[in-house]
Amino acid sequence: MTSPRLLVQIQQGIAHVTLNRPDKRNALDLAMFQAIDRVIGQLKRDRSVRAIILAGAGEDFCSGLDIKSVFGNPLTGLQLLWKWLPGNANLAQRVSVGWRRLPVPVIAAIHGRCWGGGLQIALGADYRIATPEASLSIMEAKWGIIPDMGGTLALRELLPVDVAMRLASTAELLSGNEAQALGLLTAVVNDPYAAAQALAQTFVARSPDSVAAAKRLYHYAWSANARAVLARETALQWRLLLGANQKIAVQRAKAQADNQPEKPYRPRGRW
Repeated sequence: MTSPRLLVQIQQGIAHVTLNRPDKRNALDLAMFQAIDRVIGQLKRDRSVRAIILAGAGEDFCSGLDIKSVFGNPLTGLQLLWKWLPGNANLAQRVSVGWRRLPVPVIAAIHGRCWGGGLQIALGADYRIATPEASLSIMEAKWGIIPDMGGTLALRELLPVDVAMRLASTAELLSGNEAQALGLLTAVVNDPYAAAQALAQTFVARSPDSVAAAKRLYHYAWSANARAVLARETALQWRLLLGANQKIAVQRAKAQADNQPEKPYRPRGRW
């Protein structure tokens, strides 16, 4: 299962999955999306796996999209967003919702940056444990887009709608403690990986069938109409990507980084 982008070890029924691009802060390029999608499929077929711990190598869990890689090649965006039916999950969404669809608990151990696509992946986990100093953000607004990787399914379970909209509209940075206070995190501890390991071992000690049934039941009860959410995410994202203000948002983000004057946005479109 191991690939240059993803490390996978299975020990005593626990799959340890590590995003492995530390020199790029585990930023998501097409190869990373494909590796995560592939490993989710492999773990789904491995009935020896009883729990999964998802983590990031190096200083960060995941800093989000590799902007130069993804926005620099239109074909990459097409590969990420393409789907046969509106309610299906595309590649970008499968790396988040795919974890939700596995019949075993998935625990994200978060440290450092967990931004944009990184947070979307973590939202796909059933449990999120982070350090107090971790930095979390729904970062997509910085680039003039919306979160479109399926994390909306978890957000509607975790947050009031006004809080979710604020975070998605502002790209606000949250510490681990702030994120837990809002309900984004399961726990905040100094050693998230050790805490994730202890929780995973608790699941391993229980009947695998009852653990799988509980996950299926509660995701079903909390996540009605998931296909409609996935369809709306992608439709709105395509509309944004084809508009002028998204391109201006990218230019403004680059100007901010270079301390240059920022181009103004055009008037809001008809929504």
